[in-house]
Amino acid sequence: MTILHKTVSQAETVKLGETLGKKLQPGSIVALTGDLGAGKTYLTKGIVKGLGLKAAVRSPTFVIMNIYPGKTPVFHYDCYRLKDETDMEKIGYEEYFYGKGITVIEWADRIPGLIPETAIKIEFKICGENEREIHIGNFRLKM
Repeated sequence: MTILHKTVSQAETVKLGETLGKKLQPGSIVALTGDLGAGKTYLTKGIVKGLGLKAAVRSPTFVIMNIYPGKTPVFHYDCYRLKDETDMEKIGYEEYFYGKGITVIEWADRIPGLIPETAIKIEFKICGENEREIHIGNFRLKM
């Protein structure tokens, strides 16, 4: 089952993330897919805000992962520059995926074999300059 949300601004995407963030539990994994500029980082900003964290969220493209500390920390991955799943294995992703925080993974389709079935999968589709379709569900990541 998938749930479709449509947003028409970055602020609406952040608000959707905030609503989601308030519902997440420690150990949750959120797998984000979609084209460059589709809104993955804006949704992550909202998730962090919904968890009550005051962190400045930026895409961790060049460092692979940012940690936003708090009662329930957020581990924010960006897999855009990874060659394959082996790169994630080299950095010890299991400690974070299966820890006490919440893991958000941008470009999760780059590491489909590492994403657990229990992950919340969110796919972004660009429909216009500011319009997005955001599909939240249990669909399989494309390899």
